[in-house]
Amino acid sequence: MRLEPADVEAFRPIIAEVVRAVLEQVDGDRAKLNGRLAFPEAEAAALLGLRPHVLRDCRRRGEIPASKVGSKIVYLPADLIHMLDKQRREV
Repeated sequence: MRLEPADVEAFRPIIAEVVRAVLEQVDGDRAKLNGRLAFPEAEAAALLGLRPHVLRDCRRRGEIPASKVGSKIVYLPADLIHMLDKQRREV
């Protein structure tokens, strides 16, 4: 299906609204993380509303990636957000 220029113009406000909403969500997510590069396990669990052992078990089952820095396990903000998105359901 080929869209005519007039059809494209009709979609422009809808596209702009979707882009605005996505950018607002991304900015909101970034603000919550305060620009940090990674979070230790206990802090990451708290951000998700979990107890540390629950997040640890998720990591061990391969449900979320993590990094080991020295002796600490840390999580990237993007991985925490991805985990939330994977679990998202309509309620």
